[in-house]
Amino acid sequence: MEKLFDGEYKLMEILWQTGAVHSARLVELCAQRLGWNKSTTYTVLRRLKNKGTVDHRDTVVTPLLTREAVIRAEGAELERRAGGLSPFLAAFFGGRKLTPAEAEELKELIDRTTWEG
Repeated sequence: MEKLFDGEYKLMEILWQTGAVHSARLVELCAQRLGWNKSTTYTVLRRLKNKGTVDHRDTVVTPLLTREAVIRAEGAELERRAGGLSPFLAAFFGGRKLTPAEAEELKELIDRTTWEG
């Protein structure tokens, strides 16, 4: 998956909230929520279509990727650039303290996703 730029991600957020939507309604939503004009909306929409993240057919725009899939792909790229999961997490948490609730949530996530081969 190609990286989504900020504007593309913002439009996808709207699509993830609405699901399949008529393109005219999408233009209205982008104007209301993002302050975009029709031209900007269609430019970003065209980029997303070229990246394969949306389908725009018969005036209906449909997201082809879930929010989770996009976050997972972008996270994998950041992990790759950092040189692995541990360096990525060390940089991500560097200088930050977790709340007890966050720490517990992460422990549970690690327990659920640990491979025991």
